[in-house]
Amino acid sequence: MSDLSTSFGDQEVAPEQRQELIRNVFRRVAPRYDLMNDLMSFGIHRLWKRTLAKQVNAADGQVIVDLAGGTGDVAARLAGWNRTVVVCDPCLEMMQVGKYRRLDGVRWLAAVGESLPLEANSVDALTIAFGIRNVTHMESALKEILRVLKPGGRMLCLEFSKPWGPIRPVYQLFSRTVIPKLGAWVSRNPDAYEYLIQSIRRFPDQEEMKSLMQDCGFCNVSYRNMSLGIACLHVGQKPLASTH
Repeated sequence: MSDLSTSFGDQEVAPEQRQELIRNVFRRVAPRYDLMNDLMSFGIHRLWKRTLAKQVNAADGQVIVDLAGGTGDVAARLAGWNRTVVVCDPCLEMMQVGKYRRLDGVRWLAAVGESLPLEANSVDALTIAFGIRNVTHMESALKEILRVLKPGGRMLCLEFSKPWGPIRPVYQLFSRTVIPKLGAWVSRNPDAYEYLIQSIRRFPDQEEMKSLMQDCGFCNVSYRNMSLGIACLHVGQKPLASTH
């Protein structure tokens, strides 16, 4: 996992530098980030996020955190007058875009995944969509997520993954050639989208991510492929008798 925490593109950097570089990426693309997602995925990311929100099975009185929630597109699907939904993201510019939508019942909190300003055993469910690969230390972030979850609470992580074999070459060609150019054209930040594509390539596949979650203390870990494995929904639960 060291390449996830020490590399940025082809450049080796210290973890603290990587965190700032990633934050700058999202500062620059914030105004056009949602549009870019629609164009690059042909709108399919909305279906993936709808499935994620449905799987949360949000209930009255719950506290739900959307980590790396950015502009709040997942939080909007989870919000309700009878529950607390918190968008947690280190990029103020991304959250500012979301705040213009005036999402009822959604709170906004600036923080990184490795250090959440939340009490232990205080969160019923935590979602993270296409954000776990951008943390500086994935193991630390997973353990921090486990800490804030209530015993029996679940993390639902939606992320790009390893596509089904027959479509893999086509997908890799598309991500290598079309997506960076499209990102550069719409966002006017070619280096930002080159980073985003490289971060997808480095991310663990389905089984590797499952093992990592188990090693960090999650139980009942499972995953569900979407769109032939282009994306994957990983689910893990905090043990009922957890000491975290």
